[in-house]
Amino acid sequence: MTFTNKRLIALNVQGMTGKKKDYTSLPYSRIQAFSVETAGVFDLDSEMELWFSGLGRVKLEFARGVDIRGLNRLIGDHVL
Repeated sequence: MTFTNKRLIALNVQGMTGKKKDYTSLPYSRIQAFSVETAGVFDLDSEMELWFSGLGRVKLEFARGVDIRGLNRLIGDHVL
């Protein structure tokens, strides 16, 4: 996952060998709504859901230790 000043670029590795990769460019200007769920005691990952015009819902999962609040601010600054 890469966050730029205009979009986020998602990488989805597919297949058993991991050789097949899907890159998706998601512009901030198309985000209609977003939500963030922080990691808990038993749930070790954080989640962010983004709703895009013309695309629908995209769910992103982040490992423990990722600054999800910082990502929330970044998205908020570009969308709001």
